[in-house]
Amino acid sequence: MGEEGGANLESTPTWVVSIVCTLIVLISLAAERAIYLLGKYLKRTNKKPLFQALQKIKEELMLMGFISLLMTVFQGNMGKLCISKNLANKWLPCDNKHTILDHHISQRLLSEGTPSNYCHTKDKVALLSVTALHHLHIFIFVLAVVHVSTCALTILFGGLKIKQWQRWEQSIQGQIRDLESDEKYKVTLVNLHDFLKNRSRAINYSSLGWLQAFLKQFYGSVTKSDYITMRKGFIIAHCKSNPGFDFYRYMVRAFESDFKKVVGISWFLWLFVVVFLFVNVNGYHVFFWIAFIPLILLLGVGTKLEHIIIQLARQVAQRHTAVVGNDVEIQPSDDHFWFRKPRIVLLFIHIILFQNSFELAFFFWIWVQYGFDSCIMGSIGYTAPRLVIAVFVQFLCSYSTLPLYAIVTQMGSSFNKAIFEDHIQESIIDWAHTAKKTTSVPAVRVLAKRTQSLPAMRLNNDNQGVPNQNSGLSHENPIANIQQHSRDSVVREIEHEHVQKT
Repeated sequence: MGEEGGANLESTPTWVVSIVCTLIVLISLAAERAIYLLGKYLKRTNKKPLFQALQKIKEELMLMGFISLLMTVFQGNMGKLCISKNLANKWLPCDNKHTILDHHISQRLLSEGTPSNYCHTKDKVALLSVTALHHLHIFIFVLAVVHVSTCALTILFGGLKIKQWQRWEQSIQGQIRDLESDEKYKVTLVNLHDFLKNRSRAINYSSLGWLQAFLKQFYGSVTKSDYITMRKGFIIAHCKSNPGFDFYRYMVRAFESDFKKVVGISWFLWLFVVVFLFVNVNGYHVFFWIAFIPLILLLGVGTKLEHIIIQLARQVAQRHTAVVGNDVEIQPSDDHFWFRKPRIVLLFIHIILFQNSFELAFFFWIWVQYGFDSCIMGSIGYTAPRLVIAVFVQFLCSYSTLPLYAIVTQMGSSFNKAIFEDHIQESIIDWAHTAKKTTSVPAVRVLAKRTQSLPAMRLNNDNQGVPNQNSGLSHENPIANIQQHSRDSVVREIEHEHVQKT
């Protein structure tokens, strides 16, 4: 090998190989143990949704490992895939003068035996040079790290904002008995209630509703009256017999459960990366324009969530002039959401966080790899707005949109399955599969045994969870309905079996 090509392991001192290998192994082991200890801590503190999110991150790291392995293994073969020089000069991210200059520089760094010379002898160029493949390798790694980091920071700061609501929940819990006695003798005018009074113009003039919803996401997105009203609406819809239900704890549990779905990089997001790398042609300024995609989506999602609160208030104003008690009663419904699916909001948030991460990752990668003055980076007039937009999206998503999502998506027709402990979720799923597949006596006996061993369903084993089966079979207590309905069905099946035998 020539001097510029570098020596192989046959010509490298053993102490150099051992030192480098030791450093790589130590860093890898330290990262692995840190993830392991973090997982143990999350399990010990009963943070199962966050533990599942950590498992998702480990899956992404494994995917990065496979990508890295494939790039390393096929690095030599990739350099022997040749294309014509004419084709290589089309769809370039920089103009020709930069490309020619970089080409001469790279040629001086190539050794006599590199794969690029294999194509050079055929008067062609390599499909992807070793240097370009190495840079692409680094970009994919940076993208994964930046995405996980920005998602974690967004969820962390959003969680801190949501944590401020805990004192509202504690205040309500401490006044439940007094409020119940006072509400029997108090009448509240609907238009004087804070929940409606703060939105009076939006309620009376529908054309102003969207404008107010758009503006309100920038300041005080959720007030105390909003929290109290939506909390009561959720309890009336799903567990009316338990006014002491800890809505805050349930909401945080559901929020943490959703976190694991946004830290990963789905297949359609990888498709997004490929498409924008493809259209990153000189003169198009693609990465400037895509910076507006997460901004537009974020403003749209925030406006929609705020408008749902306005719709809930408008329904109350249309139904009542005055109500008995201190608080108005809203009616949660999937009709307020896009396509009657509250989960679509989470998909948009996932896309927003990834696209913003992609923008930041691309900026840092170009800055470190090629320098701030690189032709790929573009002029300061295009770079500065991209950074400002990315920081603004990150801040607004943490401060406003995520807290809005956490509470407003609970205003759907059904509750989040995070309300169940994991073993209860598994039991319910098993029941459903058993009922579909067979009605045989052994299956009924197994089902009966499981229902007898099923504990009272309470959130986090807390007395302020969902009421147990003693509350009766009604729409007011859906969890008790599941237990009671399952046990009643088992009893009927066993009685029917006994009658047939006799």
